[in-house]
This record gives sequence, structure tokens and C-alpha cells, in this order.
Amino acid sequence: MPMDRPFAELAVVAGYAASGDAASAVQPSERFYPQIVEHDGDCMQPEQRDFFVRKNGMTYAGTHLLIDLDGCTKLDDIEHIERALKDAALAGGATILNVDLHKFEPNGGVSGVVVLAESHITIHSWPENGFAALDVFMCGECDPYKSIPVLKRAFAPSAINVTESRRGLKV
Repeated sequence: MPMDRPFAELAVVAGYAASGDAASAVQPSERFYPQIVEHDGDCMQPEQRDFFVRKNGMTYAGTHLLIDLDGCTKLDDIEHIERALKDAALAGGATILNVDLHKFEPNGGVSGVVVLAESHITIHSWPENGFAALDVFMCGECDPYKSIPVLKRAFAPSAINVTESRRGLKV
């Protein structure tokens, strides 16, 4: 995708205009655009960026949380779920690229993904059982743990279980 396209046009490409939700598209930060650097005095090349996490002496692709929410509410409300997932992404410092959710009938469960520049958030809900399985995977400077309070407020679970995986960790 060319770097000189205006953000409004990118929002259309990402599908926000089709959903009528262009206002909620989050403008990517400068950190995702390669910086132009000079080589040999005249040849301009994009700088290579590395979004691996370097923390506590470890290097890995990103933090992937598996989140089980039990005893939840609003798991059949697709608009509520979309807003909650977007808010969770923003709380973690992520850049939203696209959202795709599907509501199943007759039980009303929802499955979907929020595609992030830094990875993704997914949900699968079973409203008849008050259960939702989510995964929040973020790389770079993002913090997926900051999404948890947002999800708690949105779905009011009676119990929550979180499992962490550091993807791409070299041991």
C-alpha cells in the first residue's frame, strides 16, 4: 500500500467506509511507517523496522494472551462486542486495521477478529453458557494486559482465566 495515501482513503481500503464506521478507524502511528534513510549518498531506501519485544533480557515476537471469561453478559450483542474489542485494542496501545464479526443463530454466539497492525484480538462466544474465549496477541510496544480491565467491564464475568505465551521466544 503506498505510503502517500491520505488516511481517509486508507480507511476506505480497510473497509470502514463500507461499514459506515470510518470515524472509528484509528490512524496508524508514525512507528509503522518506514523512515527513509540515505545510503551511498544518493540512494534512498526504506529503513527496516523490527517489532520484536526486547524485555527482561528476552527477545520474542509478542505476548499472546488466551482469556477465558465465564459467567458473562452481553455475549449475543454484536455491536457491544465490537465496541468492547475496539476499546480493548486501543487500551493496549494497538492500531486497528479491520474488524470482522459474525453472529450465529439461533443461539446468538459471536465469532470474530479485530485485525491490528500489531497482530489481532479474537472472540468466540457462547451466550447460552455465559462463556467467551478470547485471544489477544500484540507485538512491539503494545501491552495486551491493558485490554483485560476493558473486557471485564464490558462482559462482567464472574470468573476469568488468563494464560500467557511469549510467541517466538528463543530458549
